[in-house]
Amino acid sequence: MQVDRELDTRGLNCPLPILKAKKSLNDMASGQLLKVVSTDPGSLRDFQAFARQTGNELVEQQTIGSDFVHVLKRR
Repeated sequence: MQVDRELDTRGLNCPLPILKAKKSLNDMASGQLLKVVSTDPGSLRDFQAFARQTGNELVEQQTIGSDFVHVLKRR
């Protein structure tokens, strides 16, 4: 998967990963992909709720070691 922007939010807890993702998405064009890497276990459900509330598509979520990876598609 070809992402357009990657955001490293490791070490940050809710709501900072969401706020940083929101800021990045606002600077992106419709259809572009944002990859967010987080160490906050709560980010799994946080990004699901964020996608529902904002209309951005949550394309993928995965756990790799202690990292939680989220890929969002800008609406």
